[in-house]
Amino acid sequence: MSGREEKGAVTSGSFWRTPRARWLTAIFAVTLLAGAAYGVYWTRYARYVDYTDDAYVNGNVVQITPRIPGTVVAIDVNNTDFVQAGQPLVRLDPTDAKVALQQSEAQLARTVRRVRNLFATSDALQANVQVRRTALAQVEADYERRAHLASSGAISREDLQHAQDAVRSAQAALVAAQQQLAANRAWVDDTTVANNPAVRAAAAAVHAAYLTYARTMLPAPVSGFVAKRNVQLGEQVAPGAPLMSVVPLSQVWVDANFKESQLADMRVGQPVRLTSDLYGSGVVFHGHVIGFGAGTGAAFSLLPAQNATGNWIKIVQRVPVRIALDPKELAAHPLQVGLSMRAYVDVRHDGAPRLPEVASAGQDDSTSVFHTADAKAQQVVNEIIAQNDPGFPGSPVGRSEGARNARATPADGVRPSLRVVSDKGVGGPMVTMPRTLTNDRWIY
Repeated sequence: MSGREEKGAVTSGSFWRTPRARWLTAIFAVTLLAGAAYGVYWTRYARYVDYTDDAYVNGNVVQITPRIPGTVVAIDVNNTDFVQAGQPLVRLDPTDAKVALQQSEAQLARTVRRVRNLFATSDALQANVQVRRTALAQVEADYERRAHLASSGAISREDLQHAQDAVRSAQAALVAAQQQLAANRAWVDDTTVANNPAVRAAAAAVHAAYLTYARTMLPAPVSGFVAKRNVQLGEQVAPGAPLMSVVPLSQVWVDANFKESQLADMRVGQPVRLTSDLYGSGVVFHGHVIGFGAGTGAAFSLLPAQNATGNWIKIVQRVPVRIALDPKELAAHPLQVGLSMRAYVDVRHDGAPRLPEVASAGQDDSTSVFHTADAKAQQVVNEIIAQNDPGFPGSPVGRSEGARNARATPADGVRPSLRVVSDKGVGGPMVTMPRTLTNDRWIY
């Protein structure tokens, strides 16, 4: 071996023992391992995850608006305050509504007493009809006796004519009494005082007046934080004017705007990991996809883009994806509307449809705050009727309503027939006219 070859061999062998060679070897090994690790990570996880930082916390912003016009006399809360559902927020001047309520209550009381008078008048008219029937029966009997005597010449034809006139007069008086009874019963038949149409109309007026009076106080429909207060004392407000908002931060969600190229494998129910700029990457929220927007953000913007122009530039569109959050994690780390989020969606799926037509399971949001006024209005109506009608349940007088119903309902059946005189004059044939019950009155 020549000297040059020996020198080259020594130099080549010693290169791998130099620090530079060791560093290059380490860097190559680390790079290879990192590449292999990333390949495994991408194969098993990363390729199934879609990410976006175009995501923001969203929630219900419940506007507080009056339902009646009025002047603001009190404001019980301010921005950033937390309120419970039903807590008073704004009060309007109740003077006019209170006067209208008192007038309607007085009208209801008068109507109840007037209807009670109609029931009592029906009783009196019914008794008058019975008196007229008895009087008719008496003059008919007198006429029959005189008719027999007239055939034998025991009485004059003039006396017989007077008896016949008395029968006709009694018949007319009975018909007049029956018509009066029928006219009065038209107001009360098949009703009680409480469900009489006149009383119900007056009760409805009280109900409406009470609701108007109750609406001078604006309660919080839900529990949450007060925001966007823009009402001041003494301000004259109109129905529908926004006075403030209540935001229930326990019910927020995330709207993540993914690119259209990321939506092909995204499905409802897929798990989502989220982090916020507020808490940083140390706090991870867990949620799931609950729905997709029906269109892109540009399509539903205030001024939608008009792409049918000469100056057109293709822009990747984004579609809002709604993500529900874990309530327990949200309670531990509260979020506010508008905060920025980062969303990682695991897009592995089992072949489910991309936009399933899932109907709502029921009410998404509801409140029972406004039902209280309706129940109290009905209670006020019942109290007024009870104070003015002894037959109403709970009345201090305590007369049963069943007795009133029995008095208001005529007896059934057919009365026996009566013989009445013919209009052909004295000595003519006697005819029989039956009495039948029709439309709650006796017809001859």
